[in-house]
Amino acid sequence: MTPRVAVIGGGITGLAAAHRLVELAAGAGRALDVRLLEGAAQPGGVIASERRDGFVIELGPDSFLSEKPAALRLCERLGLTERLVGTREEFRRTYVVHDGRLQPLPDGFLLLAPTRLWPLVTTPLFSWPGKLRMALDLVLPRGGGGDESLATFVTRRLGREALERVAQPLVGGIYTADPTRLSLAATMPRFLAMERDERSVVRAMWRQRRQAAPHEGSGARWSLFLSFDHGMQCLVDAVARRLPEGVLRCGRRVADLSRGAEGRWQLDGSEPVDAVLVATPAHAAAALLRPLDDPLGAELAAIPYASSATVNLAFQREDIPHPLDGFGFVVPHVEGRALLAGTFSSLKYPGRAPKTSVLIRAFLGGALQPELLELTDEALVLTARRELAALLGVRTEPQFTRVARWPLAMPQYEVGHLERVARIRARAAALGLFLAGNAYEGVGIPDCIRSGEDAATALFASLPPT
Repeated sequence: MTPRVAVIGGGITGLAAAHRLVELAAGAGRALDVRLLEGAAQPGGVIASERRDGFVIELGPDSFLSEKPAALRLCERLGLTERLVGTREEFRRTYVVHDGRLQPLPDGFLLLAPTRLWPLVTTPLFSWPGKLRMALDLVLPRGGGGDESLATFVTRRLGREALERVAQPLVGGIYTADPTRLSLAATMPRFLAMERDERSVVRAMWRQRRQAAPHEGSGARWSLFLSFDHGMQCLVDAVARRLPEGVLRCGRRVADLSRGAEGRWQLDGSEPVDAVLVATPAHAAAALLRPLDDPLGAELAAIPYASSATVNLAFQREDIPHPLDGFGFVVPHVEGRALLAGTFSSLKYPGRAPKTSVLIRAFLGGALQPELLELTDEALVLTARRELAALLGVRTEPQFTRVARWPLAMPQYEVGHLERVARIRARAAALGLFLAGNAYEGVGIPDCIRSGEDAATALFASLPPT
């Protein structure tokens, strides 16, 4: 009898998992009935792109990291590499809002700490006491031990200004998180390794930069951030097209999961399946799995999530006084503004807008401003326009706007997250279940693809030989 497996959740994790199962079965010459069950009308989860009047509009993530290989490898297997586009390096600058104005992030500042001295000395982003406090990292002893929050680590090593003016907004742009709760070990373990190995984070980063310097001009094929000519939706569509007919089943939300006497799984009373891979957000997995294992459901439910919204706005270039000579800007929470960040989308990637227009994307909400998600779409647009008027000087009516809401979409890796994930993995393994997604070991698109493919590989290996 042909084994039948179910993948629950059709975001990029579930798509990658189902695709990998099909690949593995074909490579082994085995028959395998794969069913990818997605509750929404379309697959892809938070990845969604639209095309309109010469614009490419990203409603969710606009890129993926090339240095994490899973996404690039999938693109290669799908024949998508010719459609990849890199960032426009002539605009490779990020701004930070400081005292209500956009200031360039010092050249060489990498997330938490500087890698170059002179840009740090000359930037107005930090006070002289703040700069001197960062320099103390060079002589401070190792500290900590065990898991600690990003805020604790940065303040301990580099001081409060480094946290409030750079680390919080940059990391907030990735995780939409509260740095006082965010686990450094779960999100940026390399900085813990720097302290352990070099004692000084700044010294470790300087050394890494010197070691990388001989290779910086070697003409790497891909930029650090990659997207597609028609937006990230290309990846979702390509995976969905590659799946055999009948695998992807949208509008199929699984509400009940049980196990019969023969050990096979039952989904909502339908035909039994031999194995199940759950690729939903942790809160959805918790509701599904709690009747099977209450402690497992409780652990999954304990992973908090943040909500956010994006507002895309199109303007005539001549109506924006700011030079827009960068990828965008981040907004420190201490600035008291309503935006998390803004991306100059049509400057960051080619082909995102007609030549005389500019596409800007504003981010709102997150763990530190959840109340903004209670606003109507109209109010979100007005909020974004008010902020862009103050920061960029643009006061004209936009050509169009597009709001996208992402409720409970970003898991928060709080202190203790790694231990919780270990407990979740152990209980799921005891049940014979496979879990994947951004709730566990990485929130980026390559992380999700790797998670789905790894879970699919483990599931396939668990099937009895035919």
